[in-house]
Amino acid sequence: MSGAQKFVQDDLGISDAQIEVLIGATSIYSLVGSLAAGWACDCAGRRRTMALSAAMFFAGSAITSVAGGYAVLMAGQLVAGVACGFGLVVAPVYIAEMAPAASRGFLSSIPEIAGNAGILLSYIADFALAGFPNNVNWRLMIGVGAVPPLFLAVATLLAMPETPRWLVLHGHHDEARRVLARTTGDAALADRRLKEIVSSAQESSKQAVPGGSDERTRSTSVWRDILIRPTRSVRRVLLAILGLQFFQQASGVAALVLYAPRVFHHAGVTSQSAVLGATILLGVAKIVAIVIPLFLADRLGRRPMLLTSAGGMTVSLLVLGFSLRASPTAHAGASAAWWAAATSVTAAAAFMATFSLGFGPVIWMYGSEILPLRLRAQGTGIGTAVNRVMSAVVGMTFISLYEAVGMAGSFYIFAGCAAASWVFVYALLPETKGRTLEEMEALFDDSANDAVINHVRVQAGAARPGGSL
Repeated sequence: MSGAQKFVQDDLGISDAQIEVLIGATSIYSLVGSLAAGWACDCAGRRRTMALSAAMFFAGSAITSVAGGYAVLMAGQLVAGVACGFGLVVAPVYIAEMAPAASRGFLSSIPEIAGNAGILLSYIADFALAGFPNNVNWRLMIGVGAVPPLFLAVATLLAMPETPRWLVLHGHHDEARRVLARTTGDAALADRRLKEIVSSAQESSKQAVPGGSDERTRSTSVWRDILIRPTRSVRRVLLAILGLQFFQQASGVAALVLYAPRVFHHAGVTSQSAVLGATILLGVAKIVAIVIPLFLADRLGRRPMLLTSAGGMTVSLLVLGFSLRASPTAHAGASAAWWAAATSVTAAAAFMATFSLGFGPVIWMYGSEILPLRLRAQGTGIGTAVNRVMSAVVGMTFISLYEAVGMAGSFYIFAGCAAASWVFVYALLPETKGRTLEEMEALFDDSANDAVINHVRVQAGAARPGGSL
């Protein structure tokens, strides 16, 4: 939609205010999807929920691409937005529950890399298809988004097993053992890991509603333990998740992803092809940098990646704000300042790169790994809902914001939020690298110590090998 919005406006006669609502409403729709996805993950399973997400992604792109008016555009974005909420919840939960502890950071980065590859491909499609007539080009730009979900649906149905933790939680121990044996390649190791997961699930179930075994009662118990009567450790976990999701979007990433052409035009890049080319540069910077956490999150840890990311985002946003203030369009009658345009594009690319070092992929892996098993899907859904609310706020108010305080002032505000995120990570987030999922609750409990964690390992049967699940 970033590159397509201008052509949508020209073809359908849609105003800036309608575009602002259309783009921002997609995040509201994904908020609904993220809340529903947690329940669907627990009831239907992670695998079936992913297949449902793929079907909705396909339908959303198809409906939007054939829209003949604003109402159908909104309907298509509704379906696509709900699909986005489902995908943002189920992908990190699935990978966190399937990945070995020693490489969970590596594997949990894959959804963010794939998402950013999709953003880059959409920028490239916008650039390549812009030459078609206005009543065709934006439909092709959006319609190609219906192709990838077909591959996801096939992979989900034919190749992906259900997670052993969900199977254990629903009493399917034999099937869980088969999945563990398949993914570890070692029957003895699979048995040890199954004992650890069963022990964790039994401990978690002690807090469930007494006498309640059906899905409705179990879901009620989960919401009670998350929102009404959380333990000290669950409270700290929720604070970490909600804070990370809030600051990810409050730093203004949605403003650049959705409105990059407007920002560059304000900076003095006037050619349509140059604007779309600069937008592609953002996508390249984002996807190149996101490979770094893939290899370093399990070596350096989550905290160093997040702190480095927040610091880099703050500096690049300040530079972007300064260059926008100095741009030729910021002051009537000012002489052309090519360096301001070049600096704006460079600073925006630097922001995307530093965002991708930590606050892009790492918050998803961090959030999905620190929640207790019974609360993981619903808790991830709540965190994703906060993310979607903030994304909607930025998407629906950015045009109004920069008209009120100036383009530069908008990015100064985002820089302040990025600086606050550095303080949040430094003060409140413990390191989680190398921990099993069953150790996380003790890590976030002030009264916990290494003896508690060692007890979990002993209960599992033996110290886990370095490559265990």
